[in-house]
Formats: sequence, structure tokens, C-alpha cells
Amino acid sequence: MKVAVYNQKGEEAGKTELPADIFDVKMNPDLVHQVAVSQMSNRRKVIAHTKDRGAVRGGGRKPWRQKGTGRARAGSTRSPIWRGGGITFGPTNERNFKKRIPKKMKTKALFIVLSQKARDKELIVLNELKPEKAKTKVMFNILNNFPCKAKTCLIALAKIDKNAILGARNIPKTATIQAKDLNCLDLLNYKYLMIPKEAIDAIKETFIKPKTQSPNVKSNPND
Repeated sequence: MKVAVYNQKGEEAGKTELPADIFDVKMNPDLVHQVAVSQMSNRRKVIAHTKDRGAVRGGGRKPWRQKGTGRARAGSTRSPIWRGGGITFGPTNERNFKKRIPKKMKTKALFIVLSQKARDKELIVLNELKPEKAKTKVMFNILNNFPCKAKTCLIALAKIDKNAILGARNIPKTATIQAKDLNCLDLLNYKYLMIPKEAIDAIKETFIKPKTQSPNVKSNPND
């Protein structure tokens, strides 16, 4: 698949061929959904926590004797039916929402979303992304030259670029990420993906392993 390559001014500077095994993968919505849900679960922070009657402080003494008072039997003031007592079946911070997804499935889902962004023309390829200064205004002016100026945009960098990261930090609906850390969920959270040409090679090196010859296969000495 050939796509246009732009410079930082928004002018077309040529075309480039995208790797078919990354940017031309057939859509599989079930796989994308499964991977996205698992990543959301793995990022979930377990904050809500309640104490049951065994964790609430106090209640060690029986409030009154078992019989003869005319009142209901009670063994502790920290019973769930008492004010100040424990909580029955409440949320605890011991809950585990982690889900394991095989690496091949996560990689396939990533390629599917990248392919769909390329088809929907939501992929912006730059010949280079090198802001002169670590200023919000500089990055804002660059983004203003593209359709992503009024939408959400994820900027994938080939390597850590202090000027780009600091410049985009305060721009609303915009985030930066290293190409080697791209994932299905982050791509789905942003409409546009802006990526320099060198970052495409970083994706290839990270997510596509070179095919190695099997040790059992002997090479032909006549070749």
C-alpha cells in the first residue's frame, strides 16, 4: 500500500510503500475486541476497598448476655447489621482483573488496527518529525498543518525525542508514544496516528521476527 509522505509544513514530499504484513491485514473485530478488553483489565486500578466484620476495629466483647434481656442475640458490635459494623460482600483491593493474552494475538490486533487506520486515511506519515524547540507552540503549529488538528492524535516516535515529547505534553487530545510500545488499546483511543518514516522501521524490528532457518535443515553444498 502506497501512502503520501508529508513534511512538517503539511506539504506532500513524496510517497512510500507501507509493509503489507503490518498495514494490510484483514479486519478481525472479535480479536481486536478481545485484546482491547484484556488491556483495559490489565490497566485497571483496584481502588475500592471495604472491611468485613473481621477487619473492622473493635467488637471484641459481647454487648450483652445471651438470654434474659429481651433483646436479640448479639455477639459483636461490628456485625454487618450494626451501625459501624463490617460490610458484607463489599469490594476489596485483593480482587484481580488481570487477563493473559498471547503475544501473537496482541501483535495481530495491533497490525489490524494499524491497517484499518491506513485504509481510513487516519495514518499521517512524515518524512521526519524534529521540532526545533521543546515548545508547545512549535508542536501545535506542526499539528495544525494536518487534519488531526481538531481531533485526537497519537504521535509514534522512533526513539525518545525530548523536544517532541515536551512540546506535545500540554496539547489537548494529543499524546506521544515510542513506536516499540505501540498497542491496540492506545491506537483505538486516538483517531489519528502520526508517525515518521523511521518509526515504521522501528515497528518492523520490534514486532516482526526475522525467519530463521531450522537447525535440522541442511544447506545444499552445491548451491
